[in-house]
Amino acid sequence: MMRIRAAILRATGAAPPYVDSRPLTIETIDLDPPGPGEVLVRIAAAGLCHSDLSVINGDRARPVPMALGHEAAGTVAGLGAGVDDLAIGDPVVMVFMPSCGHCIPCAEGRPALCEPGAAANGHGTLLGGGIRLHDGHGPIHHHLGCSAFADHAVVSRRSLVRVDADLPLADAALFGCAVLTGVGAVVNTAAVRAGQSVAVVGLGGVGLAALLGAAASGAARIVAIDLAPDKLALASELGATDLIDARDPDAVARVRALTGGGVDVAFEMAGSIRALETAFAVTRRGGTTVTAGLPPATATLPLPVVQLVGEERTLKGSYIGTCVPARDLPRYVALYRAGRLPVDRLVTGTLPLDQINLGFDRLRAGAAVRQVITF
Repeated sequence: MMRIRAAILRATGAAPPYVDSRPLTIETIDLDPPGPGEVLVRIAAAGLCHSDLSVINGDRARPVPMALGHEAAGTVAGLGAGVDDLAIGDPVVMVFMPSCGHCIPCAEGRPALCEPGAAANGHGTLLGGGIRLHDGHGPIHHHLGCSAFADHAVVSRRSLVRVDADLPLADAALFGCAVLTGVGAVVNTAAVRAGQSVAVVGLGGVGLAALLGAAASGAARIVAIDLAPDKLALASELGATDLIDARDPDAVARVRALTGGGVDVAFEMAGSIRALETAFAVTRRGGTTVTAGLPPATATLPLPVVQLVGEERTLKGSYIGTCVPARDLPRYVALYRAGRLPVDRLVTGTLPLDQINLGFDRLRAGAAVRQVITF
């Protein structure tokens, strides 16, 4: 057993600003050694994501107390029994959905939908059902099998992808969530083809990663839609051909006019029903709308079914970009190395673990794309 510093959420629904209410407390807790099929990782960098924020504010129910954080990279510091394909010191990226390799979705090549992985994530355990985090009062749950807002973490081997040693770990962290989710939604879920038109609604880390994916896929027109002028400006630098202020009451009409009736594929990346309605409205007849945002579990969509049928429209969900992480993450890293996925441009800044509540205030206010905690 070792002692680690971690950001612990003990109750959800704290009132912002979080620098005052402090929903996350930095505590020294106990970490058990890795069990069979598990790995001890020394965390180097962990990104702040809306999926963490949705647990803090209570939009997504998770058991507490919980050590948060799911988008991270680090190096292998210890190996459990049976792990023979990693070595101490190997750089790794965490993936927030472990895949068992045996359930029906895994057998079909859809590890993002792994059933034991989803069950473990919902219960706040590792893939094998264990909990390796404790304090003087009892167990502390794992967040999505990672709990990466800590200097060390024990995770399932199936939550890790090895990467090259010269890949900057502060950039590598983003590949485990923002890049797999955003780029994967473009490449895998929608299979965007060269010359197609695309709209991205919501320009957070995942939305801008989708924009990068659309540019890398050869989309001829990329419409960026958001509320924040600074994010629209960044989208322009990253390949957007058209910028639309989401507050504009004529936003949908403008997109349809720009694209001759709507885009081939629209992506909703804001986790908002209004954003999804906008994405559906700017999709052309016969086109596809993809949503990768995670709204509150109670949110529902009023859908014009006659339009869905009469226009042969497709509405698809995308989880972790429909990815096979062991296959896709190295491919995206290769594109990054080639300059075609400038993931480093998504990093707004770095901060120490002690400033995590301030970081989530910035994220909640839309004042940051991806902030990365470095250790």
